[in-house]
Amino acid sequence: MIKLLAVDDSALMRKLLGQVFSSEPDFEVRLARNGLEALELAKSFRPDVITLDVHMPQMDGLECLDRLMIERPCPVVMLSSLTAEGADATLEAFRLGAVDFVAKPAGAVSLRMDEFVPELLTKVRSAANVKLSTSLRLRERVRHRIGGVPRSARLRPPRLHAHRTAPADFPGGEALVLVGTSTGGPPALEDLLSGLPADFPWPIVVAQHIPASFTGPLAKRLDKLCAISVVEVTEPVSLQPGYAYIGRGDDDIVITRTPNLAAMPAPPEPDYLWHPSVDRLVRTAMAHMQPARLIGVLMTGMGDDGAKAMCSLREQGGRTIAESEATAVVWGMPGELVRLNGADFVVPLSKISQRLQRLVDADAPDPQDG
Repeated sequence: MIKLLAVDDSALMRKLLGQVFSSEPDFEVRLARNGLEALELAKSFRPDVITLDVHMPQMDGLECLDRLMIERPCPVVMLSSLTAEGADATLEAFRLGAVDFVAKPAGAVSLRMDEFVPELLTKVRSAANVKLSTSLRLRERVRHRIGGVPRSARLRPPRLHAHRTAPADFPGGEALVLVGTSTGGPPALEDLLSGLPADFPWPIVVAQHIPASFTGPLAKRLDKLCAISVVEVTEPVSLQPGYAYIGRGDDDIVITRTPNLAAMPAPPEPDYLWHPSVDRLVRTAMAHMQPARLIGVLMTGMGDDGAKAMCSLREQGGRTIAESEATAVVWGMPGELVRLNGADFVVPLSKISQRLQRLVDADAPDPQDG
């Protein structure tokens, strides 16, 4: 039985959420009207998973999440709108420790529950099985337990990087890093990309499963946090060292030539279940480049997107990195790559950028060869 705490200030939304989950045989449900109620119920009910609205009176969802992750860490799925404001709030929620989000239906919620419910049930069930990292905000939790007043993560803005000069051209010939991720991906991308220097010599192309309204804010957020430049791909763009390119949500992102090596958005193909598709990204890159000049990185996410294509990449001479089970929010995608024997390296999240840098440095041309 999954113990669920659903938190929403809307009486109608609470009623609908209660009906949805109470009708499922594997849920025991409690409801809260705001963040303060949620904190009290979290102590007494001890839920396995929480759904949390962003905008609430007295204590909003982000402040509540911040407190929960310190006082009683628990998997949290945010309920958010597909607006620019909703995207920014959701990305902040990921930074604070939320594991996933579900977009609230626009307009009359009760008339669109058929679209909303399947994704909600799938993501909440998956989140209930997530084991939060023991290192998640550990210092603040320890300070709270010994009686200190923890400084809220919301009061400490993330460190910003000034972009430095990146290489003007591909040193040693064209090469690419291909990154795929899904559930838990935004903070994983932050960890990976912020660990790379501005002069990282290979362009990085990212397929992150996320709605279209979120990828622009995600790219802007990462661009502020990282030494490399980070942009959303909304039209064909020539690939340059020192850049990471985020595929627009809901579309696919593919590699092509124009005639230079380029990335571009493409309408989703029904043969691929998730979008932007990691499998399609990797396969289009292999169609235009030597596999030996490609590195695939598969990080946290539900499902198996990217695993088969990266297995093929490895078989043809490319290198692959899978995030380890110890750090992945959901070890579905990287776990499938490991199961298929398609991972050259299985690495905890905090070490992936170092491993990537070593692989790229090993391929760098010897200056004396010139």
